[in-house]
Amino acid sequence: MIAREILDLCRMNDLGHISLTCLPADYHHHPEKIAPAADEAIRKARAEGYEHIFIGYADCGTGGMLDKVCEKHGVARIAGPHCFSFYIGNDAFDAADGDYMTTFFVTDFLARHFETFLVRPLGLDRHPELRDMYFGAYERLLFLAQTDDPELTRKASEAADFLGLAFERKMTGYGDLASALREADDLGGAEVKPNRRK
Repeated sequence: MIAREILDLCRMNDLGHISLTCLPADYHHHPEKIAPAADEAIRKARAEGYEHIFIGYADCGTGGMLDKVCEKHGVARIAGPHCFSFYIGNDAFDAADGDYMTTFFVTDFLARHFETFLVRPLGLDRHPELRDMYFGAYERLLFLAQTDDPELTRKASEAADFLGLAFERKMTGYGDLASALREADDLGGAEVKPNRRK
C-alpha cells in the first residue's frame, strides 16, 4: 500500500540503491497473513545475500506479531500502529487522544483504488445495505494526501459521498515515512519493504 510512496522517496532522496520487495496489498484485509509473509520475505532476502533489511509496515493490525518477526530476525520496521498514524506523524496522532475515533482515513493509495480495494472486497457494489453496517459509526472521511493531486482529491471526496460521510482533506506528504526511510538507510541500508505496488 505504500510502495509508490517508497519509490517516490527513493527517487527524491537519491536512494536508488534500495531495492523493494512487496507483499499483496490485500493482506491489510487479512492482517494475520502479514507477519508470516514478512518472515518468509526476510528469510528469502537473507538467503539472497541481503544484510540490511527494513520493513515498511507499521503494525497494521498484526497485534504485535510483526514485531515478534522483526525481533527474531533483528530487523526494524517503521514505527506506528498503521500508515495513517505515520502519515499524520506518530507523535501528532498520539497527541490527538481519540479525536480520530469516528474518522475513516483515506490515503492516496486508497483514493486511487477505492473501488477495487474497498467497495468490491466488502461487497458494497452488490449489497449497498452493508454500507451502514461497516461505516455507520464513522462521521467523516479524512483524506490524508501524500501528493497535491486534484484528481485524487476528487476521488476521495466521491468516496466520502459514497460512504455518506463528511469530507475533509489534510495534506500530510509522506509524514514519518520519509524520515524512517532516511534513518534506515543511515543505519546500513533498507532492502526489503513488503508492500505491493498497485
